[in-house]
Amino acid sequence: MDCMERRLGACVLSLALAAAACGGGGGNASQAADGSKPAQVIAIDGSSTVFPITEAVAEEFQKANRGMRVTVGISGTGGGFQKFCRDEIDVADASRPISPTESEACAKGGVQFIELPVAYDGLAIVVHPKNTWAASITVAELKKMWEPAAQGKVTRWSQIRTGWPDREIHLFGPGVDSGTFDYFTEAINGKQDASRGDYTSSEDDNVIVQGVSGDENALGYFGFAYYEENKDKLNLVPVDDGDDTNGKGPILPSVETVGNGTYRPLSRPIFIYPKVKALDRPEVTSFVEFYLSQGNALVQEVGYIPLKASEYEHVRTRFASHKTGSMFHGTDSHSQLTLEQRLSQ
Repeated sequence: MDCMERRLGACVLSLALAAAACGGGGGNASQAADGSKPAQVIAIDGSSTVFPITEAVAEEFQKANRGMRVTVGISGTGGGFQKFCRDEIDVADASRPISPTESEACAKGGVQFIELPVAYDGLAIVVHPKNTWAASITVAELKKMWEPAAQGKVTRWSQIRTGWPDREIHLFGPGVDSGTFDYFTEAINGKQDASRGDYTSSEDDNVIVQGVSGDENALGYFGFAYYEENKDKLNLVPVDDGDDTNGKGPILPSVETVGNGTYRPLSRPIFIYPKVKALDRPEVTSFVEFYLSQGNALVQEVGYIPLKASEYEHVRTRFASHKTGSMFHGTDSHSQLTLEQRLSQ
């Protein structure tokens, strides 16, 4: 089953069980149609980037645990955290770390969480296959294209680089509730949520794929796995971070370059956040344990980059010890610590 089939299946499943997933953090049971024992529902929502992994894990978990039901929504990282902190879901999918503001909202709502990285992802910069000029792009050019000051002013390819055609540029990207939007804006524009607003946005990455693949003048960005799923429709653009010391020039995202950090600055870990209170329910604990034991193999199946074995061991230890809070907050939150260094703290 490919990612698209999994995604459609999850949407149908989420709709079918939406009523059961509401209230009390998704802990209500849904009555089986044949009157048999009601199913236990685990409610998950959040990042569209993390969605394919979680849906793959949910599918395998349900096969191995008859009577369990897992709903997986796609309201974006920000939207997922809003539901999570309101105690409406059991697990949040996130393509960035929870923010201090979101952590405060969870604390006010009495929601404690465990932060669990589950994979790496690189952001893909994509153009139409007939775009013959954007063979590479620099971080500075991406900023020139996407920064707030560009709104209404930087509207043509020729304004980005001398020699590029005097044609309109049409931009596509994630919506403001997306963790991909948060990550991209901070990595490229230097401040989270700092972006021009005059672009076509969507929380559904497939809308961005459709937009760029149907417009020769378009450029967009989203998670690398979505490019892998749609590589026959799009051209991937190598990114040059402008650091002369690396001596490597423009680099394409790949399993290798994202995993070893050379695809800069658009590589990142992605996460799940189980709610501590939900772990009192055996089915939720079982699901997270299943995720952390089976998920790494499924990560590759759906096109993402698995954590290193040593990193994954730290993640399992973090969950087993119920270590709450975020490893990305505090005085070193913006430092260059590796994920493994953060996990081992």
